[in-house]
Order: sequence, then C-alpha cells, then structure tokens
Amino acid sequence: MSFRSSRGLFAYAVFTALATLGLICMGGLVTSKGVGMAVPDWPTSFGYNMFALPVNQWFHGGVFDEHTHRLWASTVGVLVVFLVRFLGGVESRRPLAWIGAVEVALGASLLAVGPSWKGAGHFLMGIGGVVLLAALTGFRGQRAAAPLPTLGWLSFWAVQIQGLLGGLRVVLDQWVVGDLTLGLILGLVHGCLGQGFFVLLGVIAFCLSPLWESISLSRPSGPGAGVPFWFGLGCGLVVLQLILGASMRHQHAGLAIPDFPTAYGRWWPDVDSESLVRYNQNRVDESSVTAFQILLQMAHRIGALAVVVSVGMSLGSARSRYGAASPVGRLAAVWLAIVLAQFALGASILWTHKAADVATAHVALGAAALLTGTLLILVARKLSLPECGTAPVGVVPVFAARSAR
Repeated sequence: MSFRSSRGLFAYAVFTALATLGLICMGGLVTSKGVGMAVPDWPTSFGYNMFALPVNQWFHGGVFDEHTHRLWASTVGVLVVFLVRFLGGVESRRPLAWIGAVEVALGASLLAVGPSWKGAGHFLMGIGGVVLLAALTGFRGQRAAAPLPTLGWLSFWAVQIQGLLGGLRVVLDQWVVGDLTLGLILGLVHGCLGQGFFVLLGVIAFCLSPLWESISLSRPSGPGAGVPFWFGLGCGLVVLQLILGASMRHQHAGLAIPDFPTAYGRWWPDVDSESLVRYNQNRVDESSVTAFQILLQMAHRIGALAVVVSVGMSLGSARSRYGAASPVGRLAAVWLAIVLAQFALGASILWTHKAADVATAHVALGAAALLTGTLLILVARKLSLPECGTAPVGVVPVFAARSAR
C-alpha cells in the first residue's frame, strides 16, 4: 500500500485509531482486574528490558494483562510517530530528527548520572530512537493539508505524555497526596487523556476519509445553521461521564452500590454512618464502601440518564434541521444507538458483579460515544458553511498541492 495516496494514509490512520481503541480496552481490563501493579517496575519489567521479558514470567498474578498493555502502548507509540511523518511529508523530517536527537542525548545523559535515573534514560532513548528512525524513513509524499499535520503533532506529544503518565503511575504508586495516592491520581489522568487521545486520532482518520470529502457543503434543510446546542451539550456530558467512570474504576468503586435500578433498595440511598455500617456488613466481598463512593456512583447514574436525554434530543434536532437521511441525521442515530448500548452495559456491570469483559466493553463504548459526538459536531459545522463548495481551511483536499519546484 502506498502512502503517496490519500487512500493509503487513510487506511494507516484508521489502523492507528483502532489500535488505540484496543489499547484503551486493554487498559480498562487491567484496571477492572486490579492488576495495574502486577509488574512493579518501569520502564523495565522485573528488571528485564520490557521487550525481553522471559515468557515464563508472563503467566502469574496478572502480569500477562499488565505487560501486554505496556507492549501494546509501545506499538501505538511507534504507529503515531510514523503517522506524524506521513502527515508532514518531507517537511516533517527535520523537526523529527532534532526531537529524536535531543531525546536520545537526554536519555544518555540520564544514564550517565547514575542508577536512579536509569529507567528514565532508557525510556527517552527508546522514544528518541523511534523518532530518529521515522525521520530517516525515505517516504517523500506531500504534506497533508492543514490542520492535519498540526493534529498529528498533537498526537505525537500526547502519546509520549501518555507513556510517561503510565510509567509514573507505577513508579510513584505509593506517594501520598492528601487522602489519595499519587498513583491513583496519575492513573485517573492517564485514563481520561487516553480517551481524548483516541478521539484525536479518530478525527485525523475521519478527515482523511472519502466520506469527509463527499459531505455536501450545502446549508441545512431546516431553520438555523451552525452546530445545534444539543450536540455540544451531549459531548460535554459524555466527557463528564468518562471522568466519573474513570474515578470509579480507579477507586474500584464500581460495585459501591450492588443493585440497579434501585440503590440499596431505594431510589436514593442513605449515606449516614449507621447505613454505611449496615451496607458494609452485608457486602459479599471484603472491601468496604464510603459515602463518597456511593454518591459518586449515583452521580454517574444521573449523568447516564442526562446523556441519553441529550443525545436523544440531538437526534431530534439533527432530523429537523438536516433531515433524517442526511449525514448528520444518520450519525446522530448511530450516536444514540451507542449511548443506549452503553447504558445497558453499565447496568450489566452490576448485574454480572463487574465481569471484566463487560466492564471493558463499557469503557470501549464510552470512547466510541465521545468520538461519534465529536465527529457529529465536525460534520454539522461543515454542512453549515455559508458558501457552497468552500471547505474549512485545511480539511479538503486531503493533500495540499505543493508549489512547483
């Protein structure tokens, strides 16, 4: 497949986005199983280079899930570095070469400082080596139209920050900040940033797709123009839900309320001291719950209802403004279907006592819901442009024509 064509680059971007979705699922599985510290060191694994961990070390105490997550993350990092190279064309070679050289030099310097910085040194040298390799790649395709190269660079820095956060979550796991461990805080940030990172790659792939190029630039058929209010509200509520859900997962509070749709047999549970004692005496596992964890799950339930309502209103707004058969109308219908499935999976987590595969599917659909809402806003904006035949700067054509040399 040639990356000199928009079709080849589109296929590569889709593959990278799907690999990132798989990484999110793997991370959700690690958190659901509570095996995030199964490998206690980083960037090494039990003292080995992570890519050279003996096979007989993989299959005990959750190591397989955690170590696979690390290897998968490294693969996604490589894919993103080369995506930046392909999006930037020949013009991306020089900045990538400089960045790679600086990272390798910093890594070597840290190795020379002493054993305390050995992990960080190997981490930087590994990243820098991949970046240098991408810079040396002989690809001479044209630079993609703006803002795609900029989005590519955002993903480049995001994947490195993600890798660093994931590693620090292990290294600083026992550090305490207030009533929380630093590992818990970093894990929460790592999980939320991962969702945004996936959306960024999804947007890049969508803007490279034939579908994006084929969207008509006519005005909406209904009254008004621009992005409807419900689209933005729905996306905002999905983001809030993802944050609440990540907070519950990293505190292992997914079963803080064991029943659904009621909560401890009531529509709103009591959280006084006497009730908490009773709840904890009757729990089937050994963990105890707090009032905060119960209220956090209630907020997540209310947020889920709000998301369903706002996305349902988005579908009505899309059909009245653009027509049911329009790209916006169809995408809004897909969005509602994803959100309803997400709602059902959320209930199933409680009914299956937090089965890891159900919880992981819930995480994956949450990412898909955020991406779909974001794409819906982009499509609505493009359809609402005042001048037919004029695209937003930098989205079409996929490759900008380069000046004759």
